[in-house]
Parts: sequence; C-alpha cells; structure tokens
Amino acid sequence: MSDLLSILHREIVYIWYYFDLQLRQIFRYWVLGMAIGSLISVFAKDKIHGLFAGLQGKKLGLLGIIPACLLGIASPLCMYGTIPIAASFRKQGMREDWLAAFMMASILLNPQLIIYSAALGSRAFAVRIVSCFLCGCAAGLLVFVFYREKEFFNFEGFSERGNRDTHPNRLIRYLLNFWRNVKATGLYFLIGILLSALFQRYVPQEMMVGVFGGNEAWGVLMAATIGVPLYACGGGTIPLLQTWLAGGMSMGSAAAFMITGPATKITNLGALKIAMGWKRFAVYIAFVMAFAFGCGLIVNICL
Repeated sequence: MSDLLSILHREIVYIWYYFDLQLRQIFRYWVLGMAIGSLISVFAKDKIHGLFAGLQGKKLGLLGIIPACLLGIASPLCMYGTIPIAASFRKQGMREDWLAAFMMASILLNPQLIIYSAALGSRAFAVRIVSCFLCGCAAGLLVFVFYREKEFFNFEGFSERGNRDTHPNRLIRYLLNFWRNVKATGLYFLIGILLSALFQRYVPQEMMVGVFGGNEAWGVLMAATIGVPLYACGGGTIPLLQTWLAGGMSMGSAAAFMITGPATKITNLGALKIAMGWKRFAVYIAFVMAFAFGCGLIVNICL
C-alpha cells in the first residue's frame, strides 16, 4: 500500500511540475488576450461592425471579401453573436460573398485568440493568421462563384441581441466584460494545461512524431480530424498545441488543427446549422476539411 501511495505521489508531483511550467509560460498570454479582447468588445465593437456595414456603399465587387475577412477577424463576437449581426447586414442588402467571408474569418479568429496564439511562437502565429485569412477569402470566393444568384444563408428567426456592455461607468463596463471572459474561458484554459501536462508525462515524443510529424499527408489528415471533436475553446487548445509542436508536430498539422478546431466547435456548428440548412451545412463541413488538409500540406512543403 505504501508503495502504491509513493508511486501516486510521485506521479502527482510530475504532473504538477508540467502543469506549473506550462501555466507560467502561457498565463500572461491568456490574461493579455482577455484584456485586449474586452477592450475591443466594449469600446470598438460597434465601430468594427459599422465599418463592415459601410462596405455596402462601396463598389468593391469581389475584392470586398478582403476587408470583410479583416473585419471578421477584428470582431470580438462569438458565432451566436455574429449571426444576428450578419442577419441585420443581410436586411440592409449586404452581399452573400462578403457575409460568408466575414463570418468564416470571425469563426476562425478573433483579437483574443490572436494574442493567445502568440504563445506558440512566431512561425505558428504567422501561419494561423495567414491561413485563417485565406480561409475566409476562399469561403467568400466560393459563395460568389456558386451562389451568385441565390441566397446561401437563411437568417429567418435571427434578431440582433441586446448589448450587455451598457453600464454607465466605462471602467465597470470593461471589468464586467473581462470577468465574463474569465468565466467563459477559464475552465477550458485550465483543462487544456492539465491535458498538456498529461501528454508531456505519459505520451512518448516518438509517438507524437509518428502521428503528427514530418511532411506526411497522414499527419495533416489526423490533425485536421482530431480538431473536430477535441476543440472546445481557443485558450484551452493553445497549451496542447504548444506541447505537440515541441514534441514533433509539423507546422502543417498544426495549421490544419487550427482551422478545423474553431470551424467545427460544437457551439459554432449549432448556430451555423440553423443559418445554413442541412445541404449547405454539409458543404461547409466539406469545405473546412478540404481547406484544412490542403493548407496543411502547403505549409509543410513551404516550411
């Protein structure tokens, strides 16, 4: 019995060591991400959405998907907040391809997640931003090509939600938003660090290289696939990605995971299913998987 307790104590010490090490490395990015995300949400959200609405009066044609993507990335809203906004833009006559680019980019990236991703290093940080931007552009382009004369989205029943950042004191308004971010991401963040510690303790590096390493298409496909069930929160997956990259995961596999993860996050899928219907929803899933796979292969070839 004493030997069993000794082994258990030793394993707890090891796991705590890895947990504490990972927490020290990434905690500041989590806090900074929430701080900047709340700042944008409270003081710049309406400006960002106003800029997107202002695109409607400009004769940009297909090129309008570029600013639509950039504004989607800058938007701090989750998908359940983005869809009602998009529905209101549709009522104002916004183009379907611009809406698709805005929503796809908004799903994949936001200011908070950009800051989190800096913890992965400069190469992974750049790959995430560029790949997410290109994915948004590709979504807009495909909607333009195949749905030019018909509607892609069905926003019936969606109405814009009331703004929760309404406290008259601007500092309190900001702190309340920050606290909502803590509650929304804190548990997933800690679970992600715990899973990372368990991976470091019990999963051999050779296995990580075998599954995700090198320039093999299999590793990219595996990363794209596990991104579907594993992704719950952006902050929660950063510790895992950091561990996997250190353990031999290729950059292309990481790129594939960073696309399929947020794109197939269960809460996002629920909202998108309502806004698309089954047929277009299936097209969306196929597009995400194909783009993630292709992007991962290209990143591995180039890097």
